[in-house]
Amino acid sequence: MEIYTTLQIGAYHVNHCEDYLFFDHIDSNKIICAVMDGCTMGKDSYLISSLTGKLLRKICKSLSYKFFYSKEHPEIPLDDYLKIILQELFSELKILKNQLQLEREELLTTLIILLADTSADKGVVLVVGDGVVNINGAMITFDQDNKPDYLGYHLSEDFDHWYDSQLQKIFLHELIDVSIATDGIETFTRVAAPENSEVINPVDFLLNDQTGRGNEEMLNRKLKLIEHKFGLNHTDDLAVIRMIR
Repeated sequence: MEIYTTLQIGAYHVNHCEDYLFFDHIDSNKIICAVMDGCTMGKDSYLISSLTGKLLRKICKSLSYKFFYSKEHPEIPLDDYLKIILQELFSELKILKNQLQLEREELLTTLIILLADTSADKGVVLVVGDGVVNINGAMITFDQDNKPDYLGYHLSEDFDHWYDSQLQKIFLHELIDVSIATDGIETFTRVAAPENSEVINPVDFLLNDQTGRGNEEMLNRKLKLIEHKFGLNHTDDLAVIRMIR
């Protein structure tokens, strides 16, 4: 799988990008991708979105070592595998909250997490909050009316009950061209006069169009083209991970 990413501060933001992204291989077949969006009305939200990504990296490295050195390699359903990762993430966030004495307003980040098995050509996506998921050309927008759910709301809950109650979950049965993005991808607006009269759909251009494929900077180059040729820019922070087979 080819993996392309972009992480950009929004035109209306000044000091920090409150989004973050992370991806890695757990083993030769399994890939994990995640995008986080810190709450603008929260406190230092860039911190919790970044720390969530760092904790996921720690968890995935631990799992990778565990299965590498294990003599047994049981087949775990992807949904159960994702549950193991998230349960560990909740545990780590609770420890972090206590160690740093973080307040609830400092723990507000959304999370879109994708776990893919390339050998089985399937995957699972869980969306906590809002954002956009594109599955082989089919766009799914999760919009919670500007009142998104955040991980920080649920750290004191029973994890099993929380996980089993999640409805924003998608099971993928074919991995051709899959993207996850924070809701900043839907905030493109005109910031300058375009160079020509052509019209472009920024979301489709970023998540479906394959111009520039093969260049690891594909998404960053597309954003520059959208801004300088078509006069559009995203006003909110933006994090995108796109996987193409």
